[in-house]
Amino acid sequence: MNKKVLIPVIIIGLLLIGGVAYLSMSLQKEKQANKEMQELAEMDKKEMENEYQQFADQYSEMKTKINNDSLVAQLTQEQLKTQELLKELKSVKSSDAREIARLKKELATCRAVIRSYILEIDSLNRLNQNLTAENTRVKGQYEEATRQIEGLNSDKASLSEKVAIAAQLDATGISMTAKKKGNAKKSVKKIKDAKLIAVNFNISKNVTAQNGQRTLYVRVTTPAGGVMGASGSFNYENRSLQYSMRKTIEYTGNETPVTMYWNVNEVLNPGTYNVSVFADGKLIGSRNFTFK
Repeated sequence: MNKKVLIPVIIIGLLLIGGVAYLSMSLQKEKQANKEMQELAEMDKKEMENEYQQFADQYSEMKTKINNDSLVAQLTQEQLKTQELLKELKSVKSSDAREIARLKKELATCRAVIRSYILEIDSLNRLNQNLTAENTRVKGQYEEATRQIEGLNSDKASLSEKVAIAAQLDATGISMTAKKKGNAKKSVKKIKDAKLIAVNFNISKNVTAQNGQRTLYVRVTTPAGGVMGASGSFNYENRSLQYSMRKTIEYTGNETPVTMYWNVNEVLNPGTYNVSVFADGKLIGSRNFTFK
């Protein structure tokens, strides 16, 4: 073959070989990229399936925490909708971008819906707790008033029993002050800084009450429900209660001021404390105090 013809043929052959090699490498890279994209799509789809399943399970849990037929029916309807979307998602190929996008949008809607139900159920539970507490308080007051009326109107009630009710002591002007130890006149702003707790009150004038020594018990309950100090116990309504402070006074029938102190020997937390005063096995006064 002529040398002048051979050289161009060789060059064209080399170019063809190079082009084929480049095309092969490009196809390989594209194939690898497609594989990685497919793996990411599968992972995304799996995460969506897990979230749909979590929502369905959460609806089941919420239904066990409420006693409202209408709300339970709504939750059941949303749960069935979530399960149906999960079923659709499982049947869709991860490569179907349009369907995946649609179901992802539905997932966002489901997330917003379940969040709204969580807030609604939380609000209902708080309302029910408040109503239960109020009903208990009103029921207790009603029962106490009924017992007093029945006692006063009972044909079997003796005159001495009526006198005993009238003779019951009464604690008024109850106060609780947190102070620094060694300086009883100075109060502290924060309960955690208190070294001394002072409780003051007056035993009201009562001409029908029997004169003589009376032992008074002060019970201070903490925000956590415990008894501050827990120095000992006394009897109240056929049971034993712990008290925080105790003092014996000489009662003459006239108004008598009383002050009790307790040296702080435990950590006191901010919140609402209840001070209750007892005498002769009776609750004669109670008041709440809130400290920072």
